[in-house]
Amino acid sequence: MSQKTSFPIIDVHCHVVSPDRVTYPLAPIGGQQSDWSSQRPTTPQQLIEAMDAAGVAKAAVVQASTAYGHNSSYLADSLKYFPDRFTGVFSIDPLEADAQDQIDRWVGRGMTGMRVFTTGSTMPGQQTWLDDERAYPTWEKAGKLKLPVAVQMTAQGIPLLVKILKQFPNTNFALDHLARPSLGDGAPYAAAASLFELAAFPNVYLKFTSRTAENVQSGKATPETFLPKLISAFGSNRILWGSNYPAHDDSLSNIVDIALGVLKSLPVADQANIFSGTATHLYPSLK
Repeated sequence: MSQKTSFPIIDVHCHVVSPDRVTYPLAPIGGQQSDWSSQRPTTPQQLIEAMDAAGVAKAAVVQASTAYGHNSSYLADSLKYFPDRFTGVFSIDPLEADAQDQIDRWVGRGMTGMRVFTTGSTMPGQQTWLDDERAYPTWEKAGKLKLPVAVQMTAQGIPLLVKILKQFPNTNFALDHLARPSLGDGAPYAAAASLFELAAFPNVYLKFTSRTAENVQSGKATPETFLPKLISAFGSNRILWGSNYPAHDDSLSNIVDIALGVLKSLPVADQANIFSGTATHLYPSLK
């Protein structure tokens, strides 16, 4: 990282993938491993090296669902190497009969966040089970255990999300990549209206990732027109930064520099919230 900041930087969306496929066999969601996890396996030691070079203090490491599905064993083992720098976000299928036992298993191994995967490179389209009543015990338990739920979804899933936001107001949901809104139409961002409607729910948090940094500079979108609208609606204390490294094909140092450049027009207090303050609120172990 070439830029100096007055605040720490915490990454809430990075991954580890082992090159050892015998000890940690593949079981990708959708049945096909993602290209990035095949081409750029990253051990916890390599992630720490990248974090040190990029000036990233700590990380909430997210299960690589497109490599291991819901078996978070490699992630759990990785946390043991750097317990003062990492926390873990395990993956789960809320519709599985043993979902509650799986939560207990991964929390028992040090995880402090949960992820559900309803779309992605190995599972295109938006799955429709998000508001299935069979998942209700999972959302309720996540709230009781104060496990933020990271949701990989598209904007098409927002109507389903709204149903569970109302049903489980004590459970916090963090939307990967801002739920992938369409921003290319530019201000006033009418195509992203459903995203801004979520601001009414205080248990919604937004992950501003490398994908988002690209989107706010595509088509007619600009950081100067989008970011003030986003902050005005949600507040910076409900937005947190994630690199998506190594899924995003760039060095972590460059990813950090780009994010700092995109967000530089914001007041420093808002930048501090996005890069670390909100993260330590959702993941207190990262303080």
